[in-house]
Amino acid sequence: MNAREMAGLLDLAAPPKWGTARVLAAARNVEDLRRAFLRRVPRAVADFVDGGAEDEVTLRRNREAFARVVLTPRQFQGVAATDLRTELFGCPSSLPVALAPCGAIRVVHAEGELAVARAAAAAGVIYTVPSMGSTTLEEIARAVPPGTPQWFQLYLWRDRGLTRDLVVRAREAGYRAMVVTLDTPVSGARERDIANGMNIPPKLTRAAALDAARHPGWWWRFIQSAPPSFANVTDRTPSAADTTTMQYVAEQFDPGITWDDLSTVLDAWDGPVIAKGVLCAADAVRAVDAGATGIIVSNHGGRQLDRAPATFDVLASVLEAVGDRAEVLLDSGVRRGGDVAAAVALGARGCLVGRPYLYGLGAGGEAGVARMLELLSGELARTLTLMGVATPGELDASFLGAVAEHQL
Repeated sequence: MNAREMAGLLDLAAPPKWGTARVLAAARNVEDLRRAFLRRVPRAVADFVDGGAEDEVTLRRNREAFARVVLTPRQFQGVAATDLRTELFGCPSSLPVALAPCGAIRVVHAEGELAVARAAAAAGVIYTVPSMGSTTLEEIARAVPPGTPQWFQLYLWRDRGLTRDLVVRAREAGYRAMVVTLDTPVSGARERDIANGMNIPPKLTRAAALDAARHPGWWWRFIQSAPPSFANVTDRTPSAADTTTMQYVAEQFDPGITWDDLSTVLDAWDGPVIAKGVLCAADAVRAVDAGATGIIVSNHGGRQLDRAPATFDVLASVLEAVGDRAEVLLDSGVRRGGDVAAAVALGARGCLVGRPYLYGLGAGGEAGVARMLELLSGELARTLTLMGVATPGELDASFLGAVAEHQL
């Protein structure tokens, strides 16, 4: 190689400056964002996001199920461009993905839910706002352009008055759908959080303060903002020193709840009601019979019942049980555009993602969430092109290979 040829290979453009922009630009996938997130937040926060219940069997199963998926492409299909747009429960979306409800995320980044809402709105993706968020549902609704579709997530609390109040507030704030979480009769045993003494608001023990000091960006944002709380229920939280906010919330979970209690929502809400936490055909049918118009197949990201099935493994049976009576989405374990393609091919309308956007949030705030959505969208577009289809709606079970067919 002569000097001229060598010069042609040189790229002397200045690299991006060190910092968040460079970290995000270097991320090739969600796992890269996760690694950046782990470097930038204290261990207790990392475990709060990354951990699951007990032995974390379900947490691992979710990913293992997607790893077993076989995608069978069609060649020479003339796919010059893809169109990922779809509609989820009457709401337009730029891709068949919505952001799952994740509570108290201002411990991840001081901008918390507001950053997520803005990034989702800019990307044309639906954000499911958590009832246990660290920002009020009204503030989140005001943070996005008027008319931006958002959903609201609800627990059926022991205090039915609180439940009804949240439904009314969500309706008045303009939320489009109500996502009712089914799988929390009690809190799951998230042993990483127990070991770390995780609480909302966080307690700054000596060990926690030392760990936080090793993450100066997170620490600076934390001390410059109000302590994270469960903002939607602040007025209901007891002020007694011996009762923490998380203890109060745990006490509001109601193991005595039945399908009849869904009427608390139906009587005060006139939009779609989506039952989140279904893991079997029987419950899917019960949810629809009780008035739900949609189903989210979810195991709470492996954070509730350990040894529950992977959601992809039960998706087909749920779809068969409800037929065209309800729209079905899949949650838990989604990390790649190929995961979304597999779920849609099996029959889901789309997927929810939770941890991926929290990784982006912790790695780079609003820009990190936007980067995660950009990566996921790019992966899905590339996967569709390689599979020989232009839109997600063209996928069906014939695109799934032998391993997935065995699960049908």
